[in-house]
Amino acid sequence: MAEITIDTIQSCGVVGAGGAGFPTHVKLRAAAEVIILNAAECEPLLHKDKEMLREFPDQVIAGLERARQLVGAKEAVIGIKYKYHDVIELLTPKLPATMRIAELADSYPTGDEFILVYDVTGRVIPPGRIPLAVGAVVTNVETAYNIAQGVPVTHKFLTVAGAVRDPVTIGVPVGTSFREAIELAGGATVDKPAALVGGVMMGRLCTSFDEPITKTTGGLIVLPDDHMLIARYRKDWPTISRVGASACDQCSFCTELCPRYLLGHPIEPHKAMRSLVYSQTGEASTLGTLFCCECNLCTMISCPEDLDPKSVCGQNKRRLMSEGRKWEVDAVEARPRLHLDNRRVPLQRLLAKLGLADFVNKGPMLKRPYQPRRVHLPLKQHVGAPALPVVRSGDQVTAGDVVARPSEGQLGAVIHASITGTVSLAKDAITIEA
Repeated sequence: MAEITIDTIQSCGVVGAGGAGFPTHVKLRAAAEVIILNAAECEPLLHKDKEMLREFPDQVIAGLERARQLVGAKEAVIGIKYKYHDVIELLTPKLPATMRIAELADSYPTGDEFILVYDVTGRVIPPGRIPLAVGAVVTNVETAYNIAQGVPVTHKFLTVAGAVRDPVTIGVPVGTSFREAIELAGGATVDKPAALVGGVMMGRLCTSFDEPITKTTGGLIVLPDDHMLIARYRKDWPTISRVGASACDQCSFCTELCPRYLLGHPIEPHKAMRSLVYSQTGEASTLGTLFCCECNLCTMISCPEDLDPKSVCGQNKRRLMSEGRKWEVDAVEARPRLHLDNRRVPLQRLLAKLGLADFVNKGPMLKRPYQPRRVHLPLKQHVGAPALPVVRSGDQVTAGDVVARPSEGQLGAVIHASITGTVSLAKDAITIEA
């Protein structure tokens, strides 16, 4: 096989497969002391990363090692929860001398890259900065796998869990519908199913089961339509603001358990809640909300009044950003050393609090291939500008062909046909019919 280069990774359309979809070729142009594989996977009921490590250990290790070489790091570290003994035992004898495993707590949000970098290196990423500020680059399991493949990214792995007959991890062509993914998990077990895309903590409400799986879809959690989490995600901002302004008693539990606050960052959710009193929409004067990672811990487990500090922080953050407001101080306090370990939130407690304890907490890899008759490929599946089509309606394409690419000089990623068939163009997507 030819050597995997930055240009190879770019031409294959590799992006961060577990987050916002930052183009991997851009990230790997940096120079770092350490590269960390984020295999923490702390979102409740998701199992995709560890299932990929079980199924494709050699490929993931090879991709991580190549990424290490490209950034010039002295070592690569796989961060994975200590409880996955079988995965750790499988990986350990396969690791090169440049690689080690860091065993992580079974808590949320262990997979937050700021927490992960601290747990692995002992270094705190300053507010508003990226891991590179402390000499680190973070990538995830599926991205490392895609690097090693050296071929166009046409498939996506994700866990389908919750109220389904057989919770499972699947690998399907990009553009496959949520509806088909749920059927691969045996179908929903409730009469009126709803779903959260990406996870119950940092995901979003599914608007239609006809939505397509993209390069960043990491999970699909099916729940009864009347589940408390679905109700929470359906709350609109006026309701969140009005109830928050009247009911918040400033206990500050949201701040005391905030992971970024515990790292020493100037984010204090209770102050964002206090700002709701100043106006109906919330006063965007609490600059610390710029550093909210929206992990949702404050809302889902901290608040004794069942309020929504995460949405308040997010609303304030977006207003501050739109106004061009910035935090000018770069100092980090010693909070992580003093408080972080004894305020980690155990995953089992989180499952119970969120009403998820009765669902099967597993997601074995489905090894049966699936070929949809139609895929729907959004032109924006990544950070940056949407890709531009390079095909026309009626064109015949083969799986792996380039169908869209970013404009010259724009941050973005190439999109490839995930099945063979006939192209149909829409304003913001490409459909391919087999």
